[in-house]
Order: sequence, then structure tokens, then C-alpha cells
Amino acid sequence: METKLYVGNLSYDTTEEGLRTLLSQAGAVTSVELIKDRDTGRSKGFAFVTMGSQVEAEKAISMFNEKTLDDRAIRVNIARPREEFSRGNKFSKRRY
Repeated sequence: METKLYVGNLSYDTTEEGLRTLLSQAGAVTSVELIKDRDTGRSKGFAFVTMGSQVEAEKAISMFNEKTLDDRAIRVNIARPREEFSRGNKFSKRRY
């Protein structure tokens, strides 16, 4: 089963291809999504990488967490599920 990783503390110079090349040393990389600012197009310094299996994801964590990529010590962890949030204020749905 595919497993999504969070890769953080990336250099602004890191590319999707560079991440794919690095993490493919641990196994099959299904997708790489480098998160970019929608206004400037510049990297926000983190990405989500989908590995082919849980075993490959754990191998990538052990191989690359706290290792240097583009002169930065990167963080590699299992991605947490996205949390739902409301766009209104915290009282918008409360009835008094």
C-alpha cells in the first residue's frame, strides 16, 4: 500500500526531480508534490512524497531524516492526515 511522506526544511533550490532522485534510493517513488506559494511560485520549503509501500517509506525515513540535501538538514516523516477546518470564526455555527 502506498504511503505518503512529509519532507520538510527543504532549500528553496530543491526541485521535485531532486527529491525523486534522492528518495528513489529507498524504493519506488509514486509522486512528488513540492508545495509552492500560489502568488510567487516559489517553494514553501516542504513537499509530500508518495512511496510505493510502507516498507519503502520507513526505509526512506531511516535513510534520509536529518540528512543534508542542498545544504539543509531535511526532515522526513510519515505525513499526517489533513485536518478539516472551517473558514468562519469559531462562533459562526453556534446558536445562542
